[in-house]
Amino acid sequence: MERIIKKMEDKYLVDSLDFVEKVFTEYENEKEGKLVRKLIVEIRSKKYYIPELELIMVNEEDEMLGYLMFSGFHLENRYEDDLLLLSPVAVKTKFQRQHISKDLIEYGFEKAKNMGYKAVIVEGDPKNYRSRGFVTAADHNILPGNTVNLPHISCLMVKELVPGALMNIRGIVDYSFYNILLEEW
Repeated sequence: MERIIKKMEDKYLVDSLDFVEKVFTEYENEKEGKLVRKLIVEIRSKKYYIPELELIMVNEEDEMLGYLMFSGFHLENRYEDDLLLLSPVAVKTKFQRQHISKDLIEYGFEKAKNMGYKAVIVEGDPKNYRSRGFVTAADHNILPGNTVNLPHISCLMVKELVPGALMNIRGIVDYSFYNILLEEW
């Protein structure tokens, strides 16, 4: 099966929402599926949206296999030109564990680095992200704020795209500029 990574195109805008909602509904529940869908819609409407970093993977028949979005991010109104948030990442259930998310993430890292970004923050299960080079954000003085609800401090992670970048990036993670996350939290 051929796998093609593409940046978001108009023809995939709605299909990608349906795709991500279905994946998160199957993995978590219907509420989580709807929440992630609304989050994508909100990110797309904000200044932090970077169309070149909303990526999909399709096969030769144009069937969507995977999706991810990197969006601009800041810590306490700093590092806006340096920092990205990786969220969400979704792989069609029957294709999970086939390196689709790995390939999308690695492709995105390279593209983001070439665009001048220095580091990426992600919230999730550490076992899913450690192999991609993510480390616990708190170890670099990047801490969850009041709007971040984590099961464990290790679930907030960061990765350098440029060696040494995290020596100069620190602060509190705050999701208050995403209305959907505040409503659900």
